[in-house]
Amino acid sequence: MIVLVTGATGVLGRPTVAQLVGAGHHVRAIARDDAKAERLRAQGAEPVQADVFDAGAVHAAMAGAEAIAHLATNVPPMSKMAFPPAWKTHNRLRTEATRTLLDAARAHGINTFVKESITFTYPDRGDEWIDESVTPDASARLLQPTLEGERLIARFGADGGHGILLRFGLFYGPRNRGTDEFLRMAKMRVGPVPGAPEGYVSSIHVEDAATAVVAALGAPPGVYNIVDDEPLTRRDYADAFAAAFDLPRLRIPPGAVVRVVGGGGASALTASERVSNRRMRDATGWAPAYPSAREGWVAVAAARAATNEEDADDG
Repeated sequence: MIVLVTGATGVLGRPTVAQLVGAGHHVRAIARDDAKAERLRAQGAEPVQADVFDAGAVHAAMAGAEAIAHLATNVPPMSKMAFPPAWKTHNRLRTEATRTLLDAARAHGINTFVKESITFTYPDRGDEWIDESVTPDASARLLQPTLEGERLIARFGADGGHGILLRFGLFYGPRNRGTDEFLRMAKMRVGPVPGAPEGYVSSIHVEDAATAVVAALGAPPGVYNIVDDEPLTRRDYADAFAAAFDLPRLRIPPGAVVRVVGGGGASALTASERVSNRRMRDATGWAPAYPSAREGWVAVAAARAATNEEDADDG
């Protein structure tokens, strides 16, 4: 299958391109400059330099494709999350770029469209399991563009398209910027995820997220949660992170403090969300290689240590 991928050099895009190529798909990946195009070519993808906000460029890039995987995001660093202007590009990718890509898909008769979204749209449900039947919480202003992007995919499906929406949990991985930020917080004895210690966080290793994108190409249309098998409480999550990196016990940032950093998105950052991946497993046979963040963070720490050793040898 010829799959057009946006966000191909991002935290999710990089492993997804590798998984798609490994599965025998022809990957046409949108790149914004020569350096990124060269990296994609080295992965075995066909790079196409285009701006996802340029309708003409997107239309040309999409010619001959059989499926779209829209994975482009632009999440600001933690230090800027409280400032609405920092989310401008990210929000445009959720809405404007999605519209442009969907219009081009319709023009080319491309029926399969996979779009990235997040589980943070769900309401706080304490220790109750959350599946795709739970209505997202539309009260957080920060999440409005994300929900608009989801509605665009729903309309595509209502018009007869094969729209597949993947709600991902909190990403973690060896080359994830979030991991670097978590380690910096750990130097101050602060844990990686804020909120009540007994509240749940649903996460997903980026490699498992990538295999889910590949599996989604064969899934029935609809919404799917992409998370670990076992969501952890924030206390257990912080302990798993600390154990993997041989760190002391970390404090959990309280929700009141997070409101200063998260602004209008604080409720989404601190909600207890025990999210189920059962629908995706049943529909496609997909399963995460890392059942929980306990195993996943151990793998991340080992991968980072190996990279550091290689860098030292090169020096």
